[in-house]
Amino acid sequence: MKTVLVVDDEQDIRDALAGVLKDEGYDVALAASAEDALKKLDAKATELVLLDIWLPGMDGVEALQEIKTRHPLLPVIMISGHANIETAVRTTKLGAYDFIEKPLSLDKVIITVEHALEHKRLMEENSALRQKALSKFGIIGVSGLMEALKKDIERVAPTNGWVLITGENGTGKEMVARNIHLLSNRSSNSFVEVNCAAIPEELIESELFGHEKGAFTSAAAQKKGKFDLADKGTIFLDEIGDMSLKTQAKILRILQEQTFERVGGVEQISVDVRVIAATNKDLKDLIFKGAFREDLYYRLNVIPLYVPPLRERVEDIPLLLEHFLALYSAETARGEMSVTEEAMDALLNYEWPGNVRELKNLVERLVIMAPSNVITPDDVPAHIKGVQGAQSSNLFRTNLLKEARSNFEREFIVRKLKEFGGNIAKTAEAIGIERSHLYRKIKGYGLEV
Repeated sequence: MKTVLVVDDEQDIRDALAGVLKDEGYDVALAASAEDALKKLDAKATELVLLDIWLPGMDGVEALQEIKTRHPLLPVIMISGHANIETAVRTTKLGAYDFIEKPLSLDKVIITVEHALEHKRLMEENSALRQKALSKFGIIGVSGLMEALKKDIERVAPTNGWVLITGENGTGKEMVARNIHLLSNRSSNSFVEVNCAAIPEELIESELFGHEKGAFTSAAAQKKGKFDLADKGTIFLDEIGDMSLKTQAKILRILQEQTFERVGGVEQISVDVRVIAATNKDLKDLIFKGAFREDLYYRLNVIPLYVPPLRERVEDIPLLLEHFLALYSAETARGEMSVTEEAMDALLNYEWPGNVRELKNLVERLVIMAPSNVITPDDVPAHIKGVQGAQSSNLFRTNLLKEARSNFEREFIVRKLKEFGGNIAKTAEAIGIERSHLYRKIKGYGLEV
């Protein structure tokens, strides 16, 4: 049974509201002051508050602010016989769900209460779906590079800033884009993905901007485009570097003006979209070659984010492996699976040209094909073990211990510098030496930072 708290200093109003609410099946709590109401809210779970503005001591406006501080999702309906439009607007801005004037219409009170509770239910459902989505698209990694990326996402997400995500194929650029959307103020609206490389040149305008009925032979009905569908939400332009110069010009126009025309139409359609773009290509190189518009690049590259390849965050491989093993073990009902130390070594030493996507596909294959629930080196594909052997043999190309130690130290420093994005101070702290000492080693090995 849902509990409604009625806060009013007039006994008759409290009794009248209590009677009609109880008849509708609600549990009712009563308070004659804001101070008493706050105590009751802290003591018992409550679904909704009916709050009078004119109260002895703390008034209803102050009480509303305090309630919203303590219980931000709790719907509050304000009631008053002396307030004006200015007060109604003010309380609504402070978070009140609605405002009802006295003398109260009990029918209106019940309808407003029902609507407020339904709104609360939808908000809770949306919040649950958002958390589920965040869990599904969670970014896994504890390496320095990934921790830095996650912090950047948290800073960027609440803004409306446009983002350009770069990184190799399979690194998880779409995951980054979805996290930005889910953590933004637009999360309750659409996230629309456009793979610019997968849409044929002759269809991309129709896909992005939509078309009117009869615009071309197969246009049997009006169709909304991706930008239209993403209104008030986020549009994710993946593989932006594969878009033709002609389409780039049209994209630039809509990005600048936030308006467009459907193919075959004349009406100017306005939209409010946040743009996140991604590419695995060097856009500056494409600009130099005349294959990408420089003005579009600077329009998109407001906030650049880089997703590192898996070989630069090797310490994340065990976490990703554990996650994918659990995922596919559950899907295939194989039960809990594990990896031997030798098999893990092979995976850690592989370069992963396909990055996280390659690792995910490999784990799915191992879960399905491995003869037992313990994955051994025999289960690991030969090309992965072959790379491990080649890398390991580098240390044994010399008979001199001093030279082998030097080779290992150089490779270790190179990997750690990549992990911390070339930051000498952070790298020195992580590996436990002085910054000046690390700098001398970098110089001695002829490394570029």
